[in-house]
Amino acid sequence: MAEGMRVEPDLEFIKYLKNAGGDTLKKCYQCGTCSVVCPLSGDNKPFPRKEMIWAQWGLKDRLVADPDIMLCHQCGDCTAYCPRGAKPGDVLGAIRAYAYTHYGFPSGLAKLVSQGKNLPLLIAIPALLIMMVWWLSGGMFLPAADAIDFGMFFDSRKDHPTIISGLTLNVLLIDAIFVPVLGFAIFAACKGVSNMWNDMAEKLDVKSAFRPTVINFVTGFLVPSVTEILTHKRFNECGANLNRVKGHLPLLLSFIGLFIVTTYGMIRKDIVGMFVEGLHGPIPLSDPFKLLANISAIALIVGVGILWLNRARMEEDNKTIPTFYDWFLIVEIMTVGITGLAAELTRLAGVPMLAYLFYYLHLVSVLMLFIYMPYSKFAHMVYRTFAMAFEKYRESVFAKKIEG
Repeated sequence: MAEGMRVEPDLEFIKYLKNAGGDTLKKCYQCGTCSVVCPLSGDNKPFPRKEMIWAQWGLKDRLVADPDIMLCHQCGDCTAYCPRGAKPGDVLGAIRAYAYTHYGFPSGLAKLVSQGKNLPLLIAIPALLIMMVWWLSGGMFLPAADAIDFGMFFDSRKDHPTIISGLTLNVLLIDAIFVPVLGFAIFAACKGVSNMWNDMAEKLDVKSAFRPTVINFVTGFLVPSVTEILTHKRFNECGANLNRVKGHLPLLLSFIGLFIVTTYGMIRKDIVGMFVEGLHGPIPLSDPFKLLANISAIALIVGVGILWLNRARMEEDNKTIPTFYDWFLIVEIMTVGITGLAAELTRLAGVPMLAYLFYYLHLVSVLMLFIYMPYSKFAHMVYRTFAMAFEKYRESVFAKKIEG
């Protein structure tokens, strides 16, 4: 820190960290053990030692613009070896949670999602929306046991009559709900990441002499970052919590699989279905994409189940305080997986009431995942990717200072 620089601590920020899982912050006395065991730490950036002292000083602006905060994948080594029980991993997690709210757009929704006391409202918003559309569409009925078809969830009329351009009412309503919400979530995430990148660039020690082109950025920084995430290269460097890879990897692969299946379903029902009759009903079990969907659903439940048990063990072994930030996403993803699989099994078993109930809950949980993605721990997927890209950028020729 420059000589003579004034330190103006943000006391509210310190209070937030203590309440959001970083209550052990003041126990740190800068011994440097955390930096010794952390694979992210280097000679010129003693991570997370410097972040711990910045947090003690309440330097909010420095911390939220520090890419190393997002590069941390909370392997737990720093917490396991800390001789004072300062739990640096929990402190860093609390800083990340604050950053998602700090950069979140719109700020009101970001703040709403950040507090556990708002959980009833967070559930009620998508639940009432789906319920209202379900009721107004005329689809709120129970079919015969041998005629359960989620393609008629929002439309009780037989034979799936088309409404516009060969699309059924059910498909139109599903698209009308989920496509705008997903578009908003992507826009909000991009807005937040853009704000974070601008802050990181502003606090970079060297000034960029020239900007990379879009192609340079994608091929030189973004693609290598995504590749590293998919291969879990840094996760495999963990010591204390190496088994997180066993949960995180199947969870990541399940999302990729479900994305492929969703895209296939959209093409099948929304595009090809406009010209070919009979494609709006359930996808046959013999369809390879249906098999991929079921495997992905099981992988999702298994992966998040491992993370659930791992988080519970960490809280017990390290006396970590449970936080809404950590558990909201775990429970939300588990709900998505269980309700989706339960809806499928009860449909095949011919139990209309349970099938429709689970399908309704599945739609609500998926909508929650979309709406709150930019502000929950799920946002780490986006923020960390671009933080890794920034890490490669700051070490590249584009961030080299030209002398003279």
